[in-house]
Amino acid sequence: MPTATASDPQAIARDAIESVSELATIPEVTAQIITAVEDPRSSAGKLHKIIATDPALSAQILKVINSAFYGVSGRVGSVERAIVLLGFNAVKHIAIAASLGKLFRGVKLGEGFTARDLWTHCIGVGVVARQLHCMLRNPVPDEAFVAGLIHDAGILVELQLWPAKLQQICSACKTGGADFCETERQILGIDHQAMGEALTQQWHFPAYYQQVAGYHHRPTEVAEEVRKLVGIVHVADVLCCQSGVGFNLTAAGQQIDPAVLSSLGVDDTQLESLKTGLAESVAKAMAVFS
Repeated sequence: MPTATASDPQAIARDAIESVSELATIPEVTAQIITAVEDPRSSAGKLHKIIATDPALSAQILKVINSAFYGVSGRVGSVERAIVLLGFNAVKHIAIAASLGKLFRGVKLGEGFTARDLWTHCIGVGVVARQLHCMLRNPVPDEAFVAGLIHDAGILVELQLWPAKLQQICSACKTGGADFCETERQILGIDHQAMGEALTQQWHFPAYYQQVAGYHHRPTEVAEEVRKLVGIVHVADVLCCQSGVGFNLTAAGQQIDPAVLSSLGVDDTQLESLKTGLAESVAKAMAVFS
């Protein structure tokens, strides 16, 4: 098990990922899907063949596509048709989302919170990120949804390796109003952003997801080409934490960076619109991805 007293955050992250074999490898079929979609030579038939090896995933993909959350008109009866209708990337994002929930098991995270509450929070951030992505008329809204789902993945590593220390962090933030990331760095030598970036690298997720996991509390520090997606998740994360959606300690006291709102072109009216119906939207998504 890695030591939490080491001075090099990168070394802590590297040692930590090597120690969490249960988390460090996403389901093989999901990894194959990601590889296939990133390969320009892939075909719909190849993608369908990969998904067909996992009947449970196939059923979950169809459940998502035919849900009110996804909003496809007319019932989709096969994964093959889903690929044709929605395209490779949409099916990839749904497959990732469908597989991630299994990692958030209901163990205690901190006083009053379990890993299930963390999943609820990630679902909420995904929902709001997707809505904001659409509001700004950006393409591929499911990319923003998955970005929201994975943004706090680093906490899963902390939960597995240092559960007592994580409870200590949560207590300091819940009762004393301490900053979550700063408290993590004081106690662990690393925060969940750096841990999440390392984990998503290990998962071979696209670089923009790695940046979301690694910089969602400091979105202005990323490269220009990924700043919009990271900024969208930053806004969604703070809104969900302020609204008490699931595990909300990571950004309960954080304010949305005005520079991010300015760069995205988001005003107060749009922020209020995102808050309206948030609980209902999260409940619908939880019913699909539970």
